Amino acid sequence: MQKIHPTAIISPEARLGEDIEIGPYAVIEGKVSLGDGCYVGPHAVVKGPTNIGNNCRIYQFASVGEIPQDLKFKGEETTLVIGDGNVIREYVTINRGTVGGGGQTKIGNGNFIMSYVHIAHDCILGDYNILANVATLAGHVTIENFSIIGALSAVHQFARIGSYSFISGMTGVSLDVPPYVKAAGSRSKLYGLNTIGLRRHDFPEETISALKKAYRLIFRSKLKMAEGINQIENDPIGKIEAVQKFVDFLKTTKRGICR
Repeated sequence: MQKIHPTAIISPEARLGEDIEIGPYAVIEGKVSLGDGCYVGPHAVVKGPTNIGNNCRIYQFASVGEIPQDLKFKGEETTLVIGDGNVIREYVTINRGTVGGGGQTKIGNGNFIMSYVHIAHDCILGDYNILANVATLAGHVTIENFSIIGALSAVHQFARIGSYSFISGMTGVSLDVPPYVKAAGSRSKLYGLNTIGLRRHDFPEETISALKKAYRLIFRSKLKMAEGINQIENDPIGKIEAVQKFVDFLKTTKRGICR
């Protein structure tokens, strides 16, 4: 069944799944694909080309799939892709991609995106992240999986945030934040391992201890980063998968790492 309020405006190009609900005065414009079990609240606007998976909830006054806020954008057909089970709360704005950034903004599964969050063009979000109220992502930002971005935080364009990290409220993220760590401050600094988050996600104590050792070698010793990475890779902890991901993130940074 489809429960569509008579005041909603639905484009003839839109493809709507089963068991959906669209509230009063909502607008579904252009090439929008809305999966099964989705909800679009009153006065929300979804513009295409946008592909939304199953069981997503978009609350009132959200703007999803609008053109990018980029002066270089000249009307090219770029896209927004959203996976399954995402919650997009009131006044959230999510923009489509740009040709220069790969043409696509992409959001994975199970993300909780709170009110007034802005996700700019060409951002990539993985799965099960939480973005608290008024968190702002500039263009080309990458957030991996299971991370928390605190309220009123801002992430600089092209910055990356690793999995299972915790960004405190009112933090300005200007450089890459490695996985498994905590960051805070007007110019983000690292404050150790996100041990509470890791335990909540059932990381073994052996893995947490290994990550603590790796963190100390990189950020608390007098070693240069390359020397610390080399020491980790030649240590037994370097064979643990989480430590390998931590090291790989450091080795692939382009903007530099928060210290």
